[in-house]
Amino acid sequence: MGLPLWMLGWGVDRLRADMSRLLAILFHQGVLDEQFLQLQQLQDESSPNFVSEVVNIYFHESEKLLRNLRGLLLDRDFSDYKQMGIHLIQFMGSSSSIGANRVRNVCVAFRAASEQNNRAG
Repeated sequence: MGLPLWMLGWGVDRLRADMSRLLAILFHQGVLDEQFLQLQQLQDESSPNFVSEVVNIYFHESEKLLRNLRGLLLDRDFSDYKQMGIHLIQFMGSSSSIGANRVRNVCVAFRAASEQNNRAG
């Protein structure tokens, strides 16, 4: 026996309100920027899961980039700052494209340290 339709509608409205509050917090904290809003504007009836799909791709690719960066940093004889810079440029670009402002900012600082061959940085 399922829930009455009116209760399902109320649940959807509540989820949307919760999502709106969460997004407002993320914008206020600087985690997201206006690029995320532009991404949302690309979603329509023909692609109702567009934002979710793009964010899932971002997370999947970010996981690979972070794994690669970690591997480089764990190498005691590490000296390939150019390769690190390539991964960071990719990470900055994908973070910028979805509005992940705080991640992009960390990548900028990380890349600056990399360009100075500053492993500790």
